[in-house]
Amino acid sequence: MRALQRLIQGRVLLLTTCAAGIGGTFQFGYNLSIINAPTLHIQEFTNETWRARTGRPLPDHLILLVWSLIVSLYPLGGLFGALLAGPLAIVLGRKKSLLVNNVFVLAAAILFGFSHKAGSFEMIMLGRLLMGVNAGVSMNIQPMYLGESAPKELRGAVAMTSAIFTALGIVMGQVVGLRELLGSPQDWPLLLSSCLVPGLLQLVSLPFLPESPRFLLIDRGDTEACLTALRRLRGGPDVAAELEELEKEQAACEGQRPRHPCELFRARALRRQVVSLVVLGSAMELCGNDTVYAYASSVFQEAGIPQEKVQYAILGTGCCELLTAFVSSALPWMSYLAVSCIFAFILSFGIGPAGVTGILATELFDQMARPAAYVVCGVLMWTMLFLVGLAFPFITEGLSHLLYLPFLCVCVCAAIYAGFFLPETKGKTFLEISEELRRLNFPKQHREPTWRGLEAIGSTAL
Repeated sequence: MRALQRLIQGRVLLLTTCAAGIGGTFQFGYNLSIINAPTLHIQEFTNETWRARTGRPLPDHLILLVWSLIVSLYPLGGLFGALLAGPLAIVLGRKKSLLVNNVFVLAAAILFGFSHKAGSFEMIMLGRLLMGVNAGVSMNIQPMYLGESAPKELRGAVAMTSAIFTALGIVMGQVVGLRELLGSPQDWPLLLSSCLVPGLLQLVSLPFLPESPRFLLIDRGDTEACLTALRRLRGGPDVAAELEELEKEQAACEGQRPRHPCELFRARALRRQVVSLVVLGSAMELCGNDTVYAYASSVFQEAGIPQEKVQYAILGTGCCELLTAFVSSALPWMSYLAVSCIFAFILSFGIGPAGVTGILATELFDQMARPAAYVVCGVLMWTMLFLVGLAFPFITEGLSHLLYLPFLCVCVCAAIYAGFFLPETKGKTFLEISEELRRLNFPKQHREPTWRGLEAIGSTAL
């Protein structure tokens, strides 16, 4: 019976993780990578559309400008989505927010699919903006939802699935974008609109899975719904200990209201949490990993990979998720060594920052501050992604083969901070983590009393 219960528990939690991930961080990775394959086709379409409208071709520098806008509108939409995620999570809840978020996917897929027939590259730009909003919302709410739904002993493993689904989305986008599949000149509208498939999968699966028990009890005050969700997620009726922990957390949050993002920076009790979130959240993008995907073609061509094999080398980057990318002498094997270094860099990113950073806001902040913390984290991530993508070509031109040296410095600084200042959260309840952080934020209040010598007690009667 116990084995059956564990099997049921694992199945419901696994289904919840998959349903949230397929329409969440999977979409982020998928749309991050599929735009690379149709680059030339969309630029040709932009030129042909302009010629049909005005009777003359669009200058090359303006074609590049339009293409840059198409690419950069994705992180800009992500910034808007990150700002929207906090209020959505509070008003609608975690699960409903993920479901409503697919409205942006549906609108974007329609725009992508009919852009060629309509002769409008503006529809592609608007579609990319909407997909960015979708990614911004899901990148914040998915780890919040899963972190609040998983038991403490599985919380770290479940949190890592956000990075797994991102990497899976990147790989799937690269595979689907191959010339043999949807990477041909006539299929690019279908390639871009294929983002609808993960959205539909989430819409047909997530409604049948439970909402976050913490949201139901602490935010909504619905004990019965919380019990039902806990029993489904844990695979049995014996959830008394976990319910007691949730009730203690509810009591700790009683009388409080959800915090505004600006309030996080003013609260001394959240100082260590906010600093950790800002340092490690910024480092995740400033380490330069995402530039490998955005500029993979040019990086691999500079490394000496033949043009016809570049798309397969790009596919290899998604399979790994470099400390640096050195392009040195003319020896034939050196180009493949450079590619191996890039693979190693992406692999180390997937093991560390990509998986751990997403759960930081869930573990370091309480229920009232958690949505605001994810807004701060999301704004940081998308802003840094935009700035790094904008600056990378200039860094490449200025530093040449040492272009990853600034990113190396960021990685070292982030590792030092994580090693010395980030508290360990593995196997701890949210209340235990909060108590440890309180000791770190108010060290004077938790010092052991100092011995001041013998003290005469005058009230002792003989």
